Amino acid sequence: MVHFYTEKQLQTLTNKRAGEVKAGEVLHVVESWSNLQKLSEKYILLGIPEDIGVRANYGKAGAAKAWKTGVTSFCNIQNNAYTHLKTIAVLGEIDCDFEMEQAEKITSNDPHFAEKLGELVTQIDHKVATVIEKIVTAKKIPIIIGGGHNNSFGNLKGASKAIGNPINCINLDAHSDYRSLEHRHSGNGFSYATEDGFLDRYYILGLHKNYTSEAIFKRMEAASETIQFSFFEDIFSSEKDSYQNTLQEADAFCCQAPFGIELDMDAIENMGSSAMTPSGVTMTTARNFLQYFSEKETCTYIHICEGAPEAGLFPNQIGKAISYFISDIL
Repeated sequence: MVHFYTEKQLQTLTNKRAGEVKAGEVLHVVESWSNLQKLSEKYILLGIPEDIGVRANYGKAGAAKAWKTGVTSFCNIQNNAYTHLKTIAVLGEIDCDFEMEQAEKITSNDPHFAEKLGELVTQIDHKVATVIEKIVTAKKIPIIIGGGHNNSFGNLKGASKAIGNPINCINLDAHSDYRSLEHRHSGNGFSYATEDGFLDRYYILGLHKNYTSEAIFKRMEAASETIQFSFFEDIFSSEKDSYQNTLQEADAFCCQAPFGIELDMDAIENMGSSAMTPSGVTMTTARNFLQYFSEKETCTYIHICEGAPEAGLFPNQIGKAISYFISDIL
């Protein structure tokens, strides 16, 4: 179900330099499930190398590579008094090899293309939920990297099962990912989590007006007691609402109980992703978002997704962005 990384593997990702100590030279690894609870580290780093959910949502492939480039960049940050590397251990990656191989056999001219991919997404859902449940049960906070936003469902399911109650969630995203309950894909993780009783309160920060259907607006408005959102345009274009007030609104709505943090990298302007946008939040704002909410005592998991290393104006910026995000959380 998972590929546990070894310290030797991390060192192979690390470019050593005389007079410096890089993260990959000092990071601890989980090694095995029995070893997880014995670790003193608060955070557990985990990758999901897949983009089947994105493709099942008729998006562009590429998010499967975010984990490898992200962990490689993170291994090459400096070990110093300010990077707090003693608070994190690396577990490794969820084994998506079989599903990715099967997905390659499904051609786009297949009349059941999306549905068949959706079946593979469901298989990955099970793996993600099982792994997240184990980590949260061990009183650790998983930092989950890569894959499509379909993995929000497995994150919410696993965390909810671990704590024994539905969990809240705050999502920095241009999209709601609250589409209809059709085949599983990257656009309906939150609607499925709500339907199955794993998601309680849901806040979307920075929703884009242009890319949310009237049907989704009506569905969210009908569930206004448990779903709230703020518009990107109102915060960052017209400045009708202030960013700080929006953070506090999301905080009050979700953070009084266990909650998960979701960051879709397609919300960041010109960031390489499956749905890259020319108008989005800055990288600095995304970093601030993670810092603000990861400090909350009720934070239960953190998910950074949809980055596509080979897309965007600056190929391979994804890895460095992810390393900044992880550092900000620590």
